[in-house]
Amino acid sequence: MSDTTTTAGAVATTERQGLLARLRQGTTYDVAIVGGGATGLGVALDAALRGFSVVLVESHDFAKGTSSRATKLVHGGVRYLAQGNIALVREALRERTTLLNNAPHLAQPLAFVMPSYKWWETPFYGAGLTAYDLLAGKAALGPTRFLSRSRAQALLPNARADGLCGGVQYWDGQFNDARLALALARSAADRGALLVNYCRADDLISEAGKVVGLRCTDVESGQALELRARCVINAAGVWVDDLRQKDGDANRGDGRHPTRPMVAPSQGVHMVVDREFLAGDNALMVPKTADGRVLFAVPWLGKVILGTTDTPRSDLAREPEPFDEEVAFILSEAARYLHKAPTRADVRSVWVGLRPLVKPQDDDGASTKGLSREHTVLVSRSGLVTVTGGKWTTYRAMAEDVLQTCFDKALLPARAGGVTRHFKLAGAAGQTPASATSISLAPGPHSYGDDQALVQSLPGAEHWLAPGLSEAMVRFAARFEYARTVEDMLARRSRILFLDARQAMALGPQVAQILREETGRDPGLAAFEDLAQKYLLDFSPSR
Repeated sequence: MSDTTTTAGAVATTERQGLLARLRQGTTYDVAIVGGGATGLGVALDAALRGFSVVLVESHDFAKGTSSRATKLVHGGVRYLAQGNIALVREALRERTTLLNNAPHLAQPLAFVMPSYKWWETPFYGAGLTAYDLLAGKAALGPTRFLSRSRAQALLPNARADGLCGGVQYWDGQFNDARLALALARSAADRGALLVNYCRADDLISEAGKVVGLRCTDVESGQALELRARCVINAAGVWVDDLRQKDGDANRGDGRHPTRPMVAPSQGVHMVVDREFLAGDNALMVPKTADGRVLFAVPWLGKVILGTTDTPRSDLAREPEPFDEEVAFILSEAARYLHKAPTRADVRSVWVGLRPLVKPQDDDGASTKGLSREHTVLVSRSGLVTVTGGKWTTYRAMAEDVLQTCFDKALLPARAGGVTRHFKLAGAAGQTPASATSISLAPGPHSYGDDQALVQSLPGAEHWLAPGLSEAMVRFAARFEYARTVEDMLARRSRILFLDARQAMALGPQVAQILREETGRDPGLAAFEDLAQKYLLDFSPSR
């Protein structure tokens, strides 16, 4: 296979040696991006579409961190409406529609039911959700409906019936976060951007007090690389402070005091159980749990996601593990609202993500529930651009904001924006956005969109390793989706690790053999088996 960029209708290969050869060419890029999550990939696509030369490096896999560990919701933020943050809700509702239109093979509308167990909850929360609809305007996905007791039971047949008074149904969106990240990466590559996973940014290159590039390491070979760029953007999510600390005296003022961290990590835990706990096509939403958070039970790819928590965490573990009290909290809250209460033994997989919440200067780290969910863009004296915060739904608007900041600071020549507003992501060109009456929550090949025919043309298209995963899908991931390891395949190209960790462990050897054939390297089966055990509650250490 050869490394290529493509014209419309073609698909770029992601052969590793070709990507590294391009890195070694000594090109001075317009934009160099550190971080292959939602924000960094969004910036890469936006910049490439505006005609800038772009390189992006990611120390692990694309969406390995926070961007694959969301609650899978494309939403305006009902919670933010309750906090009075109208501007954030309005922006998110606008971006929700944009995302659903630009990636209809990966995102769709989803109905939520908020059950009421007190007489005042239906009118109280219903009024707020009606306001949510009004803010959405023409972008509303479906009408908010006040539900009788019998109608609420019909829409949520597994909800606890005792004490149920009624409820409210409203609409938001749902998506496949890791696969959307891959669609962004592939779309940017199709427009000439160079994106390389498993390439770590170790340090900044500075000349005359200005950042002019990156010192990197190819994680697979250990080879040192240097990248030169007119503008360096730090989009490493919850890890942005690592690179900021290397920004030298230009960012530290007097050179003696280290850069003050701008991120307060918040841990969110999600647990997956079988659909028997929440049958039907409606998600369940609890507006206020015992700790003041919103709790969801969301049908996704044939399973149900329970979550999430909001717990301060001081370390920045790449694979954070749930605290016992978080697991107990989610299970106890679920038991309050579900007829059949899930237990630890029912949990098929548990995953944890760290949210990069922007830290106020006077914050003491005691709580994260009140911290801003909005993004922040900072430019240091040396010209390093750092962006963090925000959420998946607004990734596109965040990318536009980052580039506008680069223009305002004269780091890049200004070019017209709005280029991503109606841009169909990889796989979406021939797809039609789903409506509230045409959604399907079943797992299947729909996530490949226009690429389905190419997947079917590869060897092993009829060899199914598991429901929803064929040999051809593994080959497609290696050839066209940057997959290097068993984890890449089973955690993010397929979502099996996030859905059923034991099934993922069972599939590991077969997937490893196919990846070895495709890449000619050790795909890390032993490392994956160790990792997969951490997605099982039985193996999670007590805290």
